[in-house]
Amino acid sequence: MPPQNGELQVTASQLDSRLRLAECSVPLNTSIPGKQSMTGNVTVLITCPSEGWQVYVPVRVKLLLPRVVATKPLPRGTVLSASDLTIKLVENRFQRSMSFEDPTQVIGSKVKRGVNMGDTIEANDICLVCRNDPVLIRAGGSGLNIVTNGTALSDGALGEQVRVQNAKSKRVVDGIITGVGEVTVNF
Repeated sequence: MPPQNGELQVTASQLDSRLRLAECSVPLNTSIPGKQSMTGNVTVLITCPSEGWQVYVPVRVKLLLPRVVATKPLPRGTVLSASDLTIKLVENRFQRSMSFEDPTQVIGSKVKRGVNMGDTIEANDICLVCRNDPVLIRAGGSGLNIVTNGTALSDGALGEQVRVQNAKSKRVVDGIITGVGEVTVNF
């Protein structure tokens, strides 16, 4: 079944031209023997029960998902803007870490290591909160919400925990990155 926002491409290899298989008078049976991954190269067993033959067919399966990619080379230290990014269908099996579907998730973040034109923007390529950068600290609990400024003490991506120092009190707390330059502390 294809993904909701992506594309599934399945391509069977050509059969050996020397094979002489009788036309099957009933629908073919297909199965995937063993414990094969459903991406990349897969071997499918096709059988014809009425004629008594079977053949293994190599099949190439590609799962393509929409991902944020670089529109140009992005050197280290670049602060990402909308013009640096686009969405492209990318084969899922080549992604090494968390990637993004929407450019707004990464606009304003900083490139930690160079990204080539056309490469997927991955979580380990950028920091939504970077060490020594100013951050907005949101603290909340039991109906009380406090917002203050602070400084990040380490790099991090969306959903990761980082240590931040409150600019006024100089107190160091742990918080979860909830956006570009934003850390939330629950108490």
